[in-house]
Amino acid sequence: MNRFWKRPARLLDAVVLALAVPTIAIAATMTSTDYGQAKDRAKADYKAAVARCDTMKGNDKDVCKAQAKAAEKKTIAEAEAAYKNTDKARRDARIDIAEADYAVAKAKCDAMKGNDRDVCVKEAKAAEVKAKADAKATEKVAAVRQDAAEDKRDADYKVAIEKCDAMSGPSKDACVASAKSRYGK
Repeated sequence: MNRFWKRPARLLDAVVLALAVPTIAIAATMTSTDYGQAKDRAKADYKAAVARCDTMKGNDKDVCKAQAKAAEKKTIAEAEAAYKNTDKARRDARIDIAEADYAVAKAKCDAMKGNDRDVCVKEAKAAEVKAKADAKATEKVAAVRQDAAEDKRDADYKVAIEKCDAMSGPSKDACVASAKSRYGK
């Protein structure tokens, strides 16, 4: 019976880790100049892509324009997340990316008819909902990890202060000062 309970715990650990990885991947910071340049580049790339789309016709043109808009939205969202460098900004970026992917998938579905189109739209919507849920879960996991780290640091600080209580005079003062600086108190 003990094995039974270890397997779901390991599975849960793997899921938590998998959800945290995208947060780590987007965590690079960006200066305001870099952020502005990234937005300008995204807009220029969008205009160039739309110009290429103008040679197309019908649904191909609609899909091309949706892909161009999605690429712009993704680039700006990722740049904003890197610039703000917060869990909320990373979550918002992942949500924006999910919405952009949905718009492209929906444009592709428009070429279909009947039940095939309905199934395609439902699949696209399901993928969007899943991606948004993952984004929200990742933000919550990051917040829980931060809380856990703070709790651990507080516990370690209390242990260090308790060890200092066995001392007296200048050595105790030095011990307490060391503990405070080490644990940010």
